[in-house]
Amino acid sequence: MANIKDIKRNLAKFQSVIALLIMCIVLSFLSDRFLTGENAWNVMRQISVNVVISVGMTLVILTGGIDLSVGSILALAGAVTAGMLKFGAEFTDINLYVGFTLVGALVGGTLVGTFLGWFNGLTITRFKVPPFVATLAMLTIARGLTMLWTGGFPITGLGDSMAFIGTGWFLGIPMPVWISAVVVLAAVVLTKKTKLGRHIYAIGGNETASLLSGLKIKRVKMIVYSIAGALSAIGGIIVTSRLDSAQPNAGMGFELDSIAAVVIGGTSLSGGKGTIMGTVQGALIIGILNNGLVLLNVSPFWQQVIKGFVILLAVIVEKMNSKEK
Repeated sequence: MANIKDIKRNLAKFQSVIALLIMCIVLSFLSDRFLTGENAWNVMRQISVNVVISVGMTLVILTGGIDLSVGSILALAGAVTAGMLKFGAEFTDINLYVGFTLVGALVGGTLVGTFLGWFNGLTITRFKVPPFVATLAMLTIARGLTMLWTGGFPITGLGDSMAFIGTGWFLGIPMPVWISAVVVLAAVVLTKKTKLGRHIYAIGGNETASLLSGLKIKRVKMIVYSIAGALSAIGGIIVTSRLDSAQPNAGMGFELDSIAAVVIGGTSLSGGKGTIMGTVQGALIIGILNNGLVLLNVSPFWQQVIKGFVILLAVIVEKMNSKEK
């Protein structure tokens, strides 16, 4: 009996890896284009944005929260970065024009995302608004601000330097993959080697006990939501760079893929349990699933249905594993 429990525990621990291997084997038989170097890099480029966003989502969910605004923050940050880079800032009353270098525009866009994430955290901690409601409101606010900033039209022609971030290669590896790898490495160090990481897990595991232990829960949550906002902004910069255009409707549905990657990667929606590398595996599963469905010419409508069932299955499996423990 003990051996059966050990087997189940190990299967639950490596379920993401097992699912990933099975999916790759099946798709390699169904499509001769799947196991090619070109397609492999294509998948890695496609999932890089989701990996960056999902890392922030993982930190939020580990505290027992949720962030539905990541797609809209991505769009606004990308639009602000593009607007600052191309148009600068003009102050007609004092006859002043301020131009921005690429670095200045990138910093500006990232700060916008960080501020919106911080505002999410403030609303949740100071005014006791449930994370679902607070971030749902920010989803609408950020999307509206994006429309106001762009006037509903894309901002295009951002230059080769900006394009390099999303389409360039460095040491034989696409730049978006480098960026996502750095984000993942930093997040792994944060969660495993720092006091903040331990506090994140403690709050998600038992917020009442954490409060009684003297943890500064409000500060930790505000930091976590700020990080999520900053990472959404970085995702927005990658998307804008790759398209050479800041689209007002960018990022729609990205919160779904992000939450899916986190849940499929084994992070508990109730908080306190999960890993960054699990989320990376979840993002790979979502990316390979999307890629495989495209290679097999599956209708985009059916792709949404299949993806929804995969998310539902992941949540059911996670709940069953939690009950067994």
